[in-house]
Amino acid sequence: MSDCNHNCSSCSENCSERENNPFQIKPLRDGCRVGKVYGVVSGKGGVGKSMVTSQLAVTMRRRGYNVAVLDADITGPSIPKAFGVHTRATGSEDAILPVETRTGIQLMSVNLLLEHETDPVIWRGPVIGGVVQQFWGDVLWQDVDYMFVDMPPGTGDVALNVFQTLPVDGVIIVASPQELVSMVVEKAVKMAQMMNIPILGLVENMSYVACPDCGKKIYLFGQGKTEEAAARYQLPLLAKMPIDPELAKLVDDGNIESFQGTWLDGVADAIVD
Repeated sequence: MSDCNHNCSSCSENCSERENNPFQIKPLRDGCRVGKVYGVVSGKGGVGKSMVTSQLAVTMRRRGYNVAVLDADITGPSIPKAFGVHTRATGSEDAILPVETRTGIQLMSVNLLLEHETDPVIWRGPVIGGVVQQFWGDVLWQDVDYMFVDMPPGTGDVALNVFQTLPVDGVIIVASPQELVSMVVEKAVKMAQMMNIPILGLVENMSYVACPDCGKKIYLFGQGKTEEAAARYQLPLLAKMPIDPELAKLVDDGNIESFQGTWLDGVADAIVD
């Protein structure tokens, strides 16, 4: 079909694409439950996607929800480090137990399966995609209200695999305020639209620096670029996150659950509504 978006879940046609399509949403293990699934995406790397994912998980946990993070950034996993988790995941022959953080957030990441967390993951795309599916269907997720998927940067194989094999309820797009923000946001927006995935809104990371003496906001990269991009695609700008050395130190120390900011409250409100 000329207008096929290769997302068989949104189509009722019995075509060869469907017959040969290996992408099917894998069921969870018996007794497992995951409520809503949200992907945290970006059109490029280095914008703080994992930082946003971690803080959002902490924010929702503080609101009393059961929260999980599926780290789909297989070749560049950073979620366990942010939470100070260095133990290996355990399980049975055919299932894996997620590792819990000190506040009870369930995690699964390839770093939790490697013998040494600094070992590189040198795998080809199909293998990486298979790992993402296993993280969804072979992990014993326990009564999860909200799962956040930390996506790899860009719009490649893994992002496509997540959208086609996980029941994603929506995505949050993370961007930085540099001049190329419009192009980066457009890539992420178009991919989500092609896959029929709702977009909750944008988060601008590294938006400003707060003066430690007077509290004045200093916009190192200028103002307004992300607002313009959000308006162009009729999306809400849900949050602006500062460059905060204390926050960076918490991540380096594996202590993200101690952060005190409320920057992502708007994102949390949009998710709950």
